[in-house]
Order: sequence, then structure tokens, then C-alpha cells
Amino acid sequence: MAMAYLAWRLARRSCPSSLQVTSFPVVQLHMNRTAMRASQKDFENSMNQVKLLKKDPGNEVKLKLYALYKQATEGPCNMPKPGVFDLINKAKWDAWNALGSLPKEAARQNYVDLVSSLSPSLESSSQVEPGTDRKSTGFETLVVTSEDGITKIMFNRPKKKNAINTEMYHEIMRALKAASKDDSIITVLTGNGDYYSSGNDLTNFTDIPPGGVEEKAKNNAVLLREFVGCFIDFPKPLIAVVNGPAVGISVTLLGLFDAVYASDRATFHTPFSHLGQSPEGCSSYTFPKIMSPAKALRISKEVIRKREREKLHAVNAEECNVLQGRWLSDECTNAVVNFLSRKSKL
Repeated sequence: MAMAYLAWRLARRSCPSSLQVTSFPVVQLHMNRTAMRASQKDFENSMNQVKLLKKDPGNEVKLKLYALYKQATEGPCNMPKPGVFDLINKAKWDAWNALGSLPKEAARQNYVDLVSSLSPSLESSSQVEPGTDRKSTGFETLVVTSEDGITKIMFNRPKKKNAINTEMYHEIMRALKAASKDDSIITVLTGNGDYYSSGNDLTNFTDIPPGGVEEKAKNNAVLLREFVGCFIDFPKPLIAVVNGPAVGISVTLLGLFDAVYASDRATFHTPFSHLGQSPEGCSSYTFPKIMSPAKALRISKEVIRKREREKLHAVNAEECNVLQGRWLSDECTNAVVNFLSRKSKL
């Protein structure tokens, strides 16, 4: 019931009143014969133009386009009404059903006219490949997409089991900061391939700077604190879709998410003692409290986190300080060396 309530509340946020049936803009039915004769070729051209939009036109326009397309190709709504928790399909059904008995020809013309009105947001087909507007470029270790009010950040090092190297740390932070300011309603993190994430890429510990291991430990602690801080301060609902095994920091961070979905292949492992390390990701604070904060929605989350944010940052800082010392310990050094030597023999 808690997950269903979360879905219902997210639907309330993602489907503003302007998208409800009672206020869906009425398509003009009175059209002259010339206007109703938009050719099939015009209709198909308009469908192709929609794929070239430079920016997301918003949920209201996308629902209108969907409804007009269905009306133009299939006629009046002929599908059973989706259940209350089937959020996306219910919004689509409402939009289509609101068109009533609008003739196919009229719906086709209205679709063409609506796409034409969006022409300032279109780019030349010779410059933009269809669908590229949905994918953020500039990432080497992630695939970031935004569609239907959802920004998806997918770990994209499948050959390395999505192990988080230094570059990936920085790219995840950059992606989260961008998602916090875009038009999406929620942000989803998942993994590409068999693994969600195998945690830290232990080669992160092998690149020793001129200042030696002390400088390396200090730099890693600063990076980790900033990285976890991005999750603490993220302002929107944050969802994890754990598609496979999750290890280390990819597990401990889950306490800072609003909801976690796990596939039947998902496993969770935190091998801190085996690697001579200690907890991170605020897990020493969130895990004992996991059942309560994980159910908070965006508004209640803000109330809760406003009281607890200072505590979370303090815990994050303390964990990083302890880890900085652990990274310099013989126990940790030997564990990492043994792990890497075993890996090289495989």
C-alpha cells in the first residue's frame, strides 16, 4: 500500500489539473472541407517532425498529440479504462477519451496543425537524428535520458559490471545536478547489463599522486563526501531500479532514495569488513531508519530532510574521515592488493 500511495502521489505531481479530462482543451469541431483534407502524407510528415523537436513540449502537448494520433488512426477511444495506479496509461486514456466522436479527418488535421504550431522548436532533419533530443550527450560512463517527466540515469560500464571509477563519480554528480534543474518530475537510477553496480572500482586506489597515499586518501574522501552530498540534497523523488547485483556504495546509497525497485536478479552485498573499510553513503545512519524515510514523498521529504539534512551531512563527513584513515591502514592496503592480484590471475 505504501508503494501504491507513492505512485498515486507521484501521479498527482506529474499530471497537473490541466491534463484532467474535465479541463482538457476542446478540439474545434467546426472545420471547413478544405481544412479537413490534410493528406496522409502531411500526417506522416508531421509524425516525423515530432521526433525532431529540440526540447520537450511538455506533458500537456504530448498527451494532445497522442490523443489526436489515436483518434486519427483508430477513431474514438475503444480501450477499457486503465486502473487508477496505471498512471501513464490512464493519462493517455483520459486524453483520447476526451475527444469523443471527433472524426478521423478532423483529428488528422488538428494533429498537423498542432505540430505546425510547434515549428519554432524544430530543427532541420539534416542536422538532428530522430530521438537524439531525448538523450544527453557528453557522458562516457552513463546514458542519461529524459522522457514523459522522468529523467533516467543509467550506469553504462557493463563490461566492468558498472563499477564506479573516478570519472563515473564525477559524471553521476553532473547528471544529478542537471536533473535537479530540468523539467522532469522524478529521477531514476539503474544499470546497463547484468549488474546494477559492483560498487567502487578498486583501481581508483592505484593511481597515487605525488603527495603519496596520504594525499590519495584525502582526495578520495573529499570526492566521496561531495558525491554523497549530491544525493542528500537532491530535491526531487529519487528512484532506484536495481536490475541485478548491487555491491558496496551502490547499496549503501539506497538509504537516500525515496523508493527502490529490485528485479528477481537483484542481490545486495556490502563487503566492508573483507576490504578493511567502513560504511559510507550515510548508511550508518539511514539503514537503522530505512523503513521510515524511504516512504516519504517529495513534500514530506523536504520537511524530514530539512530537520535531518545537517545530521546527514555530519554523518557523511564522519564516515569520510574514518574511511580516509582506513584507506591508509595496512589491512585495507593488503586487502586491495590481494583483490587486484586475484583479479589479474583470472
